[in-house]
Amino acid sequence: MQIHKLITDSKSLAELCERLSRAEFVCVDTEFMRENTYWPELCLIQIADTEEAAAIDPLAPGIDLSPLLDLLVDNEDVLKVFHAGGQDVEIIYNLTGRTPHPIFDTQIAMMAVSQSEQIGYSNLVESWLGLTIDKGARFTDWSRRPLDARQIDYAIGDVTHLSKIFPKILKRLIKTGRGEWLDAEMEKLADPENYRNDPDQAWQRIRAAGRNPAMLGRLKAIARWREIEAQDKNIPRGRIARDETLADIASHPPRQQSDLAKVRGLSPAWKDNEIGRRLMAAIEGSSPLTDAELPPRTPRGAPLGKEGALVADLLKLLLKIRAREIDVAARLLARSDDLELLAAGIRKNIPLLEGWRYQTFGRDAVDLVEGKLAFAVVNGKLKMTHVDDVEEEAAAALAEGEVEADEATE
Repeated sequence: MQIHKLITDSKSLAELCERLSRAEFVCVDTEFMRENTYWPELCLIQIADTEEAAAIDPLAPGIDLSPLLDLLVDNEDVLKVFHAGGQDVEIIYNLTGRTPHPIFDTQIAMMAVSQSEQIGYSNLVESWLGLTIDKGARFTDWSRRPLDARQIDYAIGDVTHLSKIFPKILKRLIKTGRGEWLDAEMEKLADPENYRNDPDQAWQRIRAAGRNPAMLGRLKAIARWREIEAQDKNIPRGRIARDETLADIASHPPRQQSDLAKVRGLSPAWKDNEIGRRLMAAIEGSSPLTDAELPPRTPRGAPLGKEGALVADLLKLLLKIRAREIDVAARLLARSDDLELLAAGIRKNIPLLEGWRYQTFGRDAVDLVEGKLAFAVVNGKLKMTHVDDVEEEAAAALAEGEVEADEATE
């Protein structure tokens, strides 16, 4: 494989992207810094196909990233391969307003061919290639220049290894027939809505007790205020105010700005400074949520009662057994919330009761709830047994015993 250590000029980048545009797939990774900023600062991009690999310096003076971004978001003929690519996709979305497509994530794919829930990149490389990654450059400040050879080699290795692993995972998926299991998961990863920072929706990420319309209206208003402050200043939203502070203010709103000095998590200076005034304006300008805006009333997360909780526990046990039997990550088959809904008697709008999940696990889950499935210990291992099958086997055994008894009598 040809390795281009570091591309820092537009001409070389355009030529690379022209060659990669004819590949079946490209592996992509990014290095970024976001500890002190709202928007992640892109510091390095690594890309590879089966023939060549390169690191690209987006901080190089005058470099034009357009050919690379066009390859990632416009070229539908080239599959873009990531590992745990959510943050990489977010960066591309921030640059273009679009997401890479078509897309493949090897961390997600591993859930369909093993019991790994969130396998790390180092473990992935060791598992598939038998190599141990030198993690010495992992905590590099990627915004500093110049980058030394060790740092660049470490970064490029993320895509050169992935370009060898991806075909192996794809071959395993084809062999097991589980490729279609991942279609919805990959489309979800590429959904632009996952990366759109809409201040009006920021409140939904904050945990707040209850469904009081006035309280949630205040939470929506001050979460929007915080998001705009953080974006304008390009600092992490937690530097403005923490989630729990916003939830407390929404539940117990200060009557006047001087009361902000008493709020845990805020500086006393807020009682008479400009940011405190803007916060108070957000609180005073809030309005209760409408019925349409209120979170839906569902059993999700609600107490199940003792019997319901026992049923949910049995479903979780069934899930572990099935995941072990077919060597797949349990989380890909079903989430705990879905099992609790099923235990609560809900049968609609639950992913495990649709498509391949129903065929693989959901049907048995329903049978367990309805008393048609039982657990048995066979050769020291816990297994599922359909009650009808047990009754048929018992009847067959009884009939065979009666025939043998009649023959012995004769």
